[in-house]
Amino acid sequence: MADLSAPVTALADGLIAGDRAALARAITLVESRRADHRRQASSLVQSILPKTGGAIRVGITGVPGVGKSTTIDALGSLLTGRGHKVAVLAVDPSSSRSGGSILGDKTRMARLAVDPGAYIRPSPSSGTLGGVAARTRETMLLCEAAGFDVILVETVGVGQSETAVAELTDFFLVLMLPNAGDELQGIKKGIIELADMIAVNKADGAGATAARAAAAQYQAALHILAPSSPLWSTPVVTISGLTGDGLDTLWARIEDHRARHEAKGLIAQKRHRQDVKWMWAMVEDRLRAKLRDDPDLKARTPALEAAVAAGTLAPTLAADDIAQALGL
Repeated sequence: MADLSAPVTALADGLIAGDRAALARAITLVESRRADHRRQASSLVQSILPKTGGAIRVGITGVPGVGKSTTIDALGSLLTGRGHKVAVLAVDPSSSRSGGSILGDKTRMARLAVDPGAYIRPSPSSGTLGGVAARTRETMLLCEAAGFDVILVETVGVGQSETAVAELTDFFLVLMLPNAGDELQGIKKGIIELADMIAVNKADGAGATAARAAAAQYQAALHILAPSSPLWSTPVVTISGLTGDGLDTLWARIEDHRARHEAKGLIAQKRHRQDVKWMWAMVEDRLRAKLRDDPDLKARTPALEAAVAAGTLAPTLAADDIAQALGL
């Protein structure tokens, strides 16, 4: 583990000055589960809040094999070439079970990994979805304080992780594969409703025609859903993460979305709602941690579980017993 002994004020100063070593130490601090580290992390995040909020926060999701890493590598390189500083963060709630693949992000994003204008950070390797996403949010704030003006948050997992990333970011991009047929049938309506844009990837070479056809199908499917905002109709674009084709258009749409919503104060409103939501997510995460780690509860719960399973104790009474032990 990185040295966390530096005073919080010195760490904050180094972070704001753009010191990457300070950024790495700060992220390690907010990811730590130690109580003293959590207190220091809270103090650190509070101290750098005035320096946060200036970045464009983009969530990116897509099924395995859709080319997320290739696309992020190409998009990030395009943006650093324009003078942006890009941070790539990953949310992977499945990693606590399987080890995940996010630790390979730096090898899968070969250009960004060596780009001085970019920073890649995988999510913590364990914890509940709420806890992982909450720490990703803190990491996002640290990156903003360090001067990164574009934050790309990649969801590697499936299911609830898409919702978590959508609730961390200003703009939610869903990547799709060219062969829309069967996949279109299986699209989760909830994910499409979250999307601010759909991008059909791999629109290069022989796949270009299929990508255009898929884009038309996705656009037609969107017509049956209510738009997420009165200021915005979800566009569908075709891109190639491999060649970079279409990424200019993709980023222009993201900037257009930001300009429209920022002019009406809607970005700030959305972020305020997200902040409150993640406050409660962190409270819930700490309650789960107490349930998991408290020695008295650990001693008490096996007997309660056995009694409930045997049918000799009502689940409500067992829940009351645990809640009482928590002081609730």
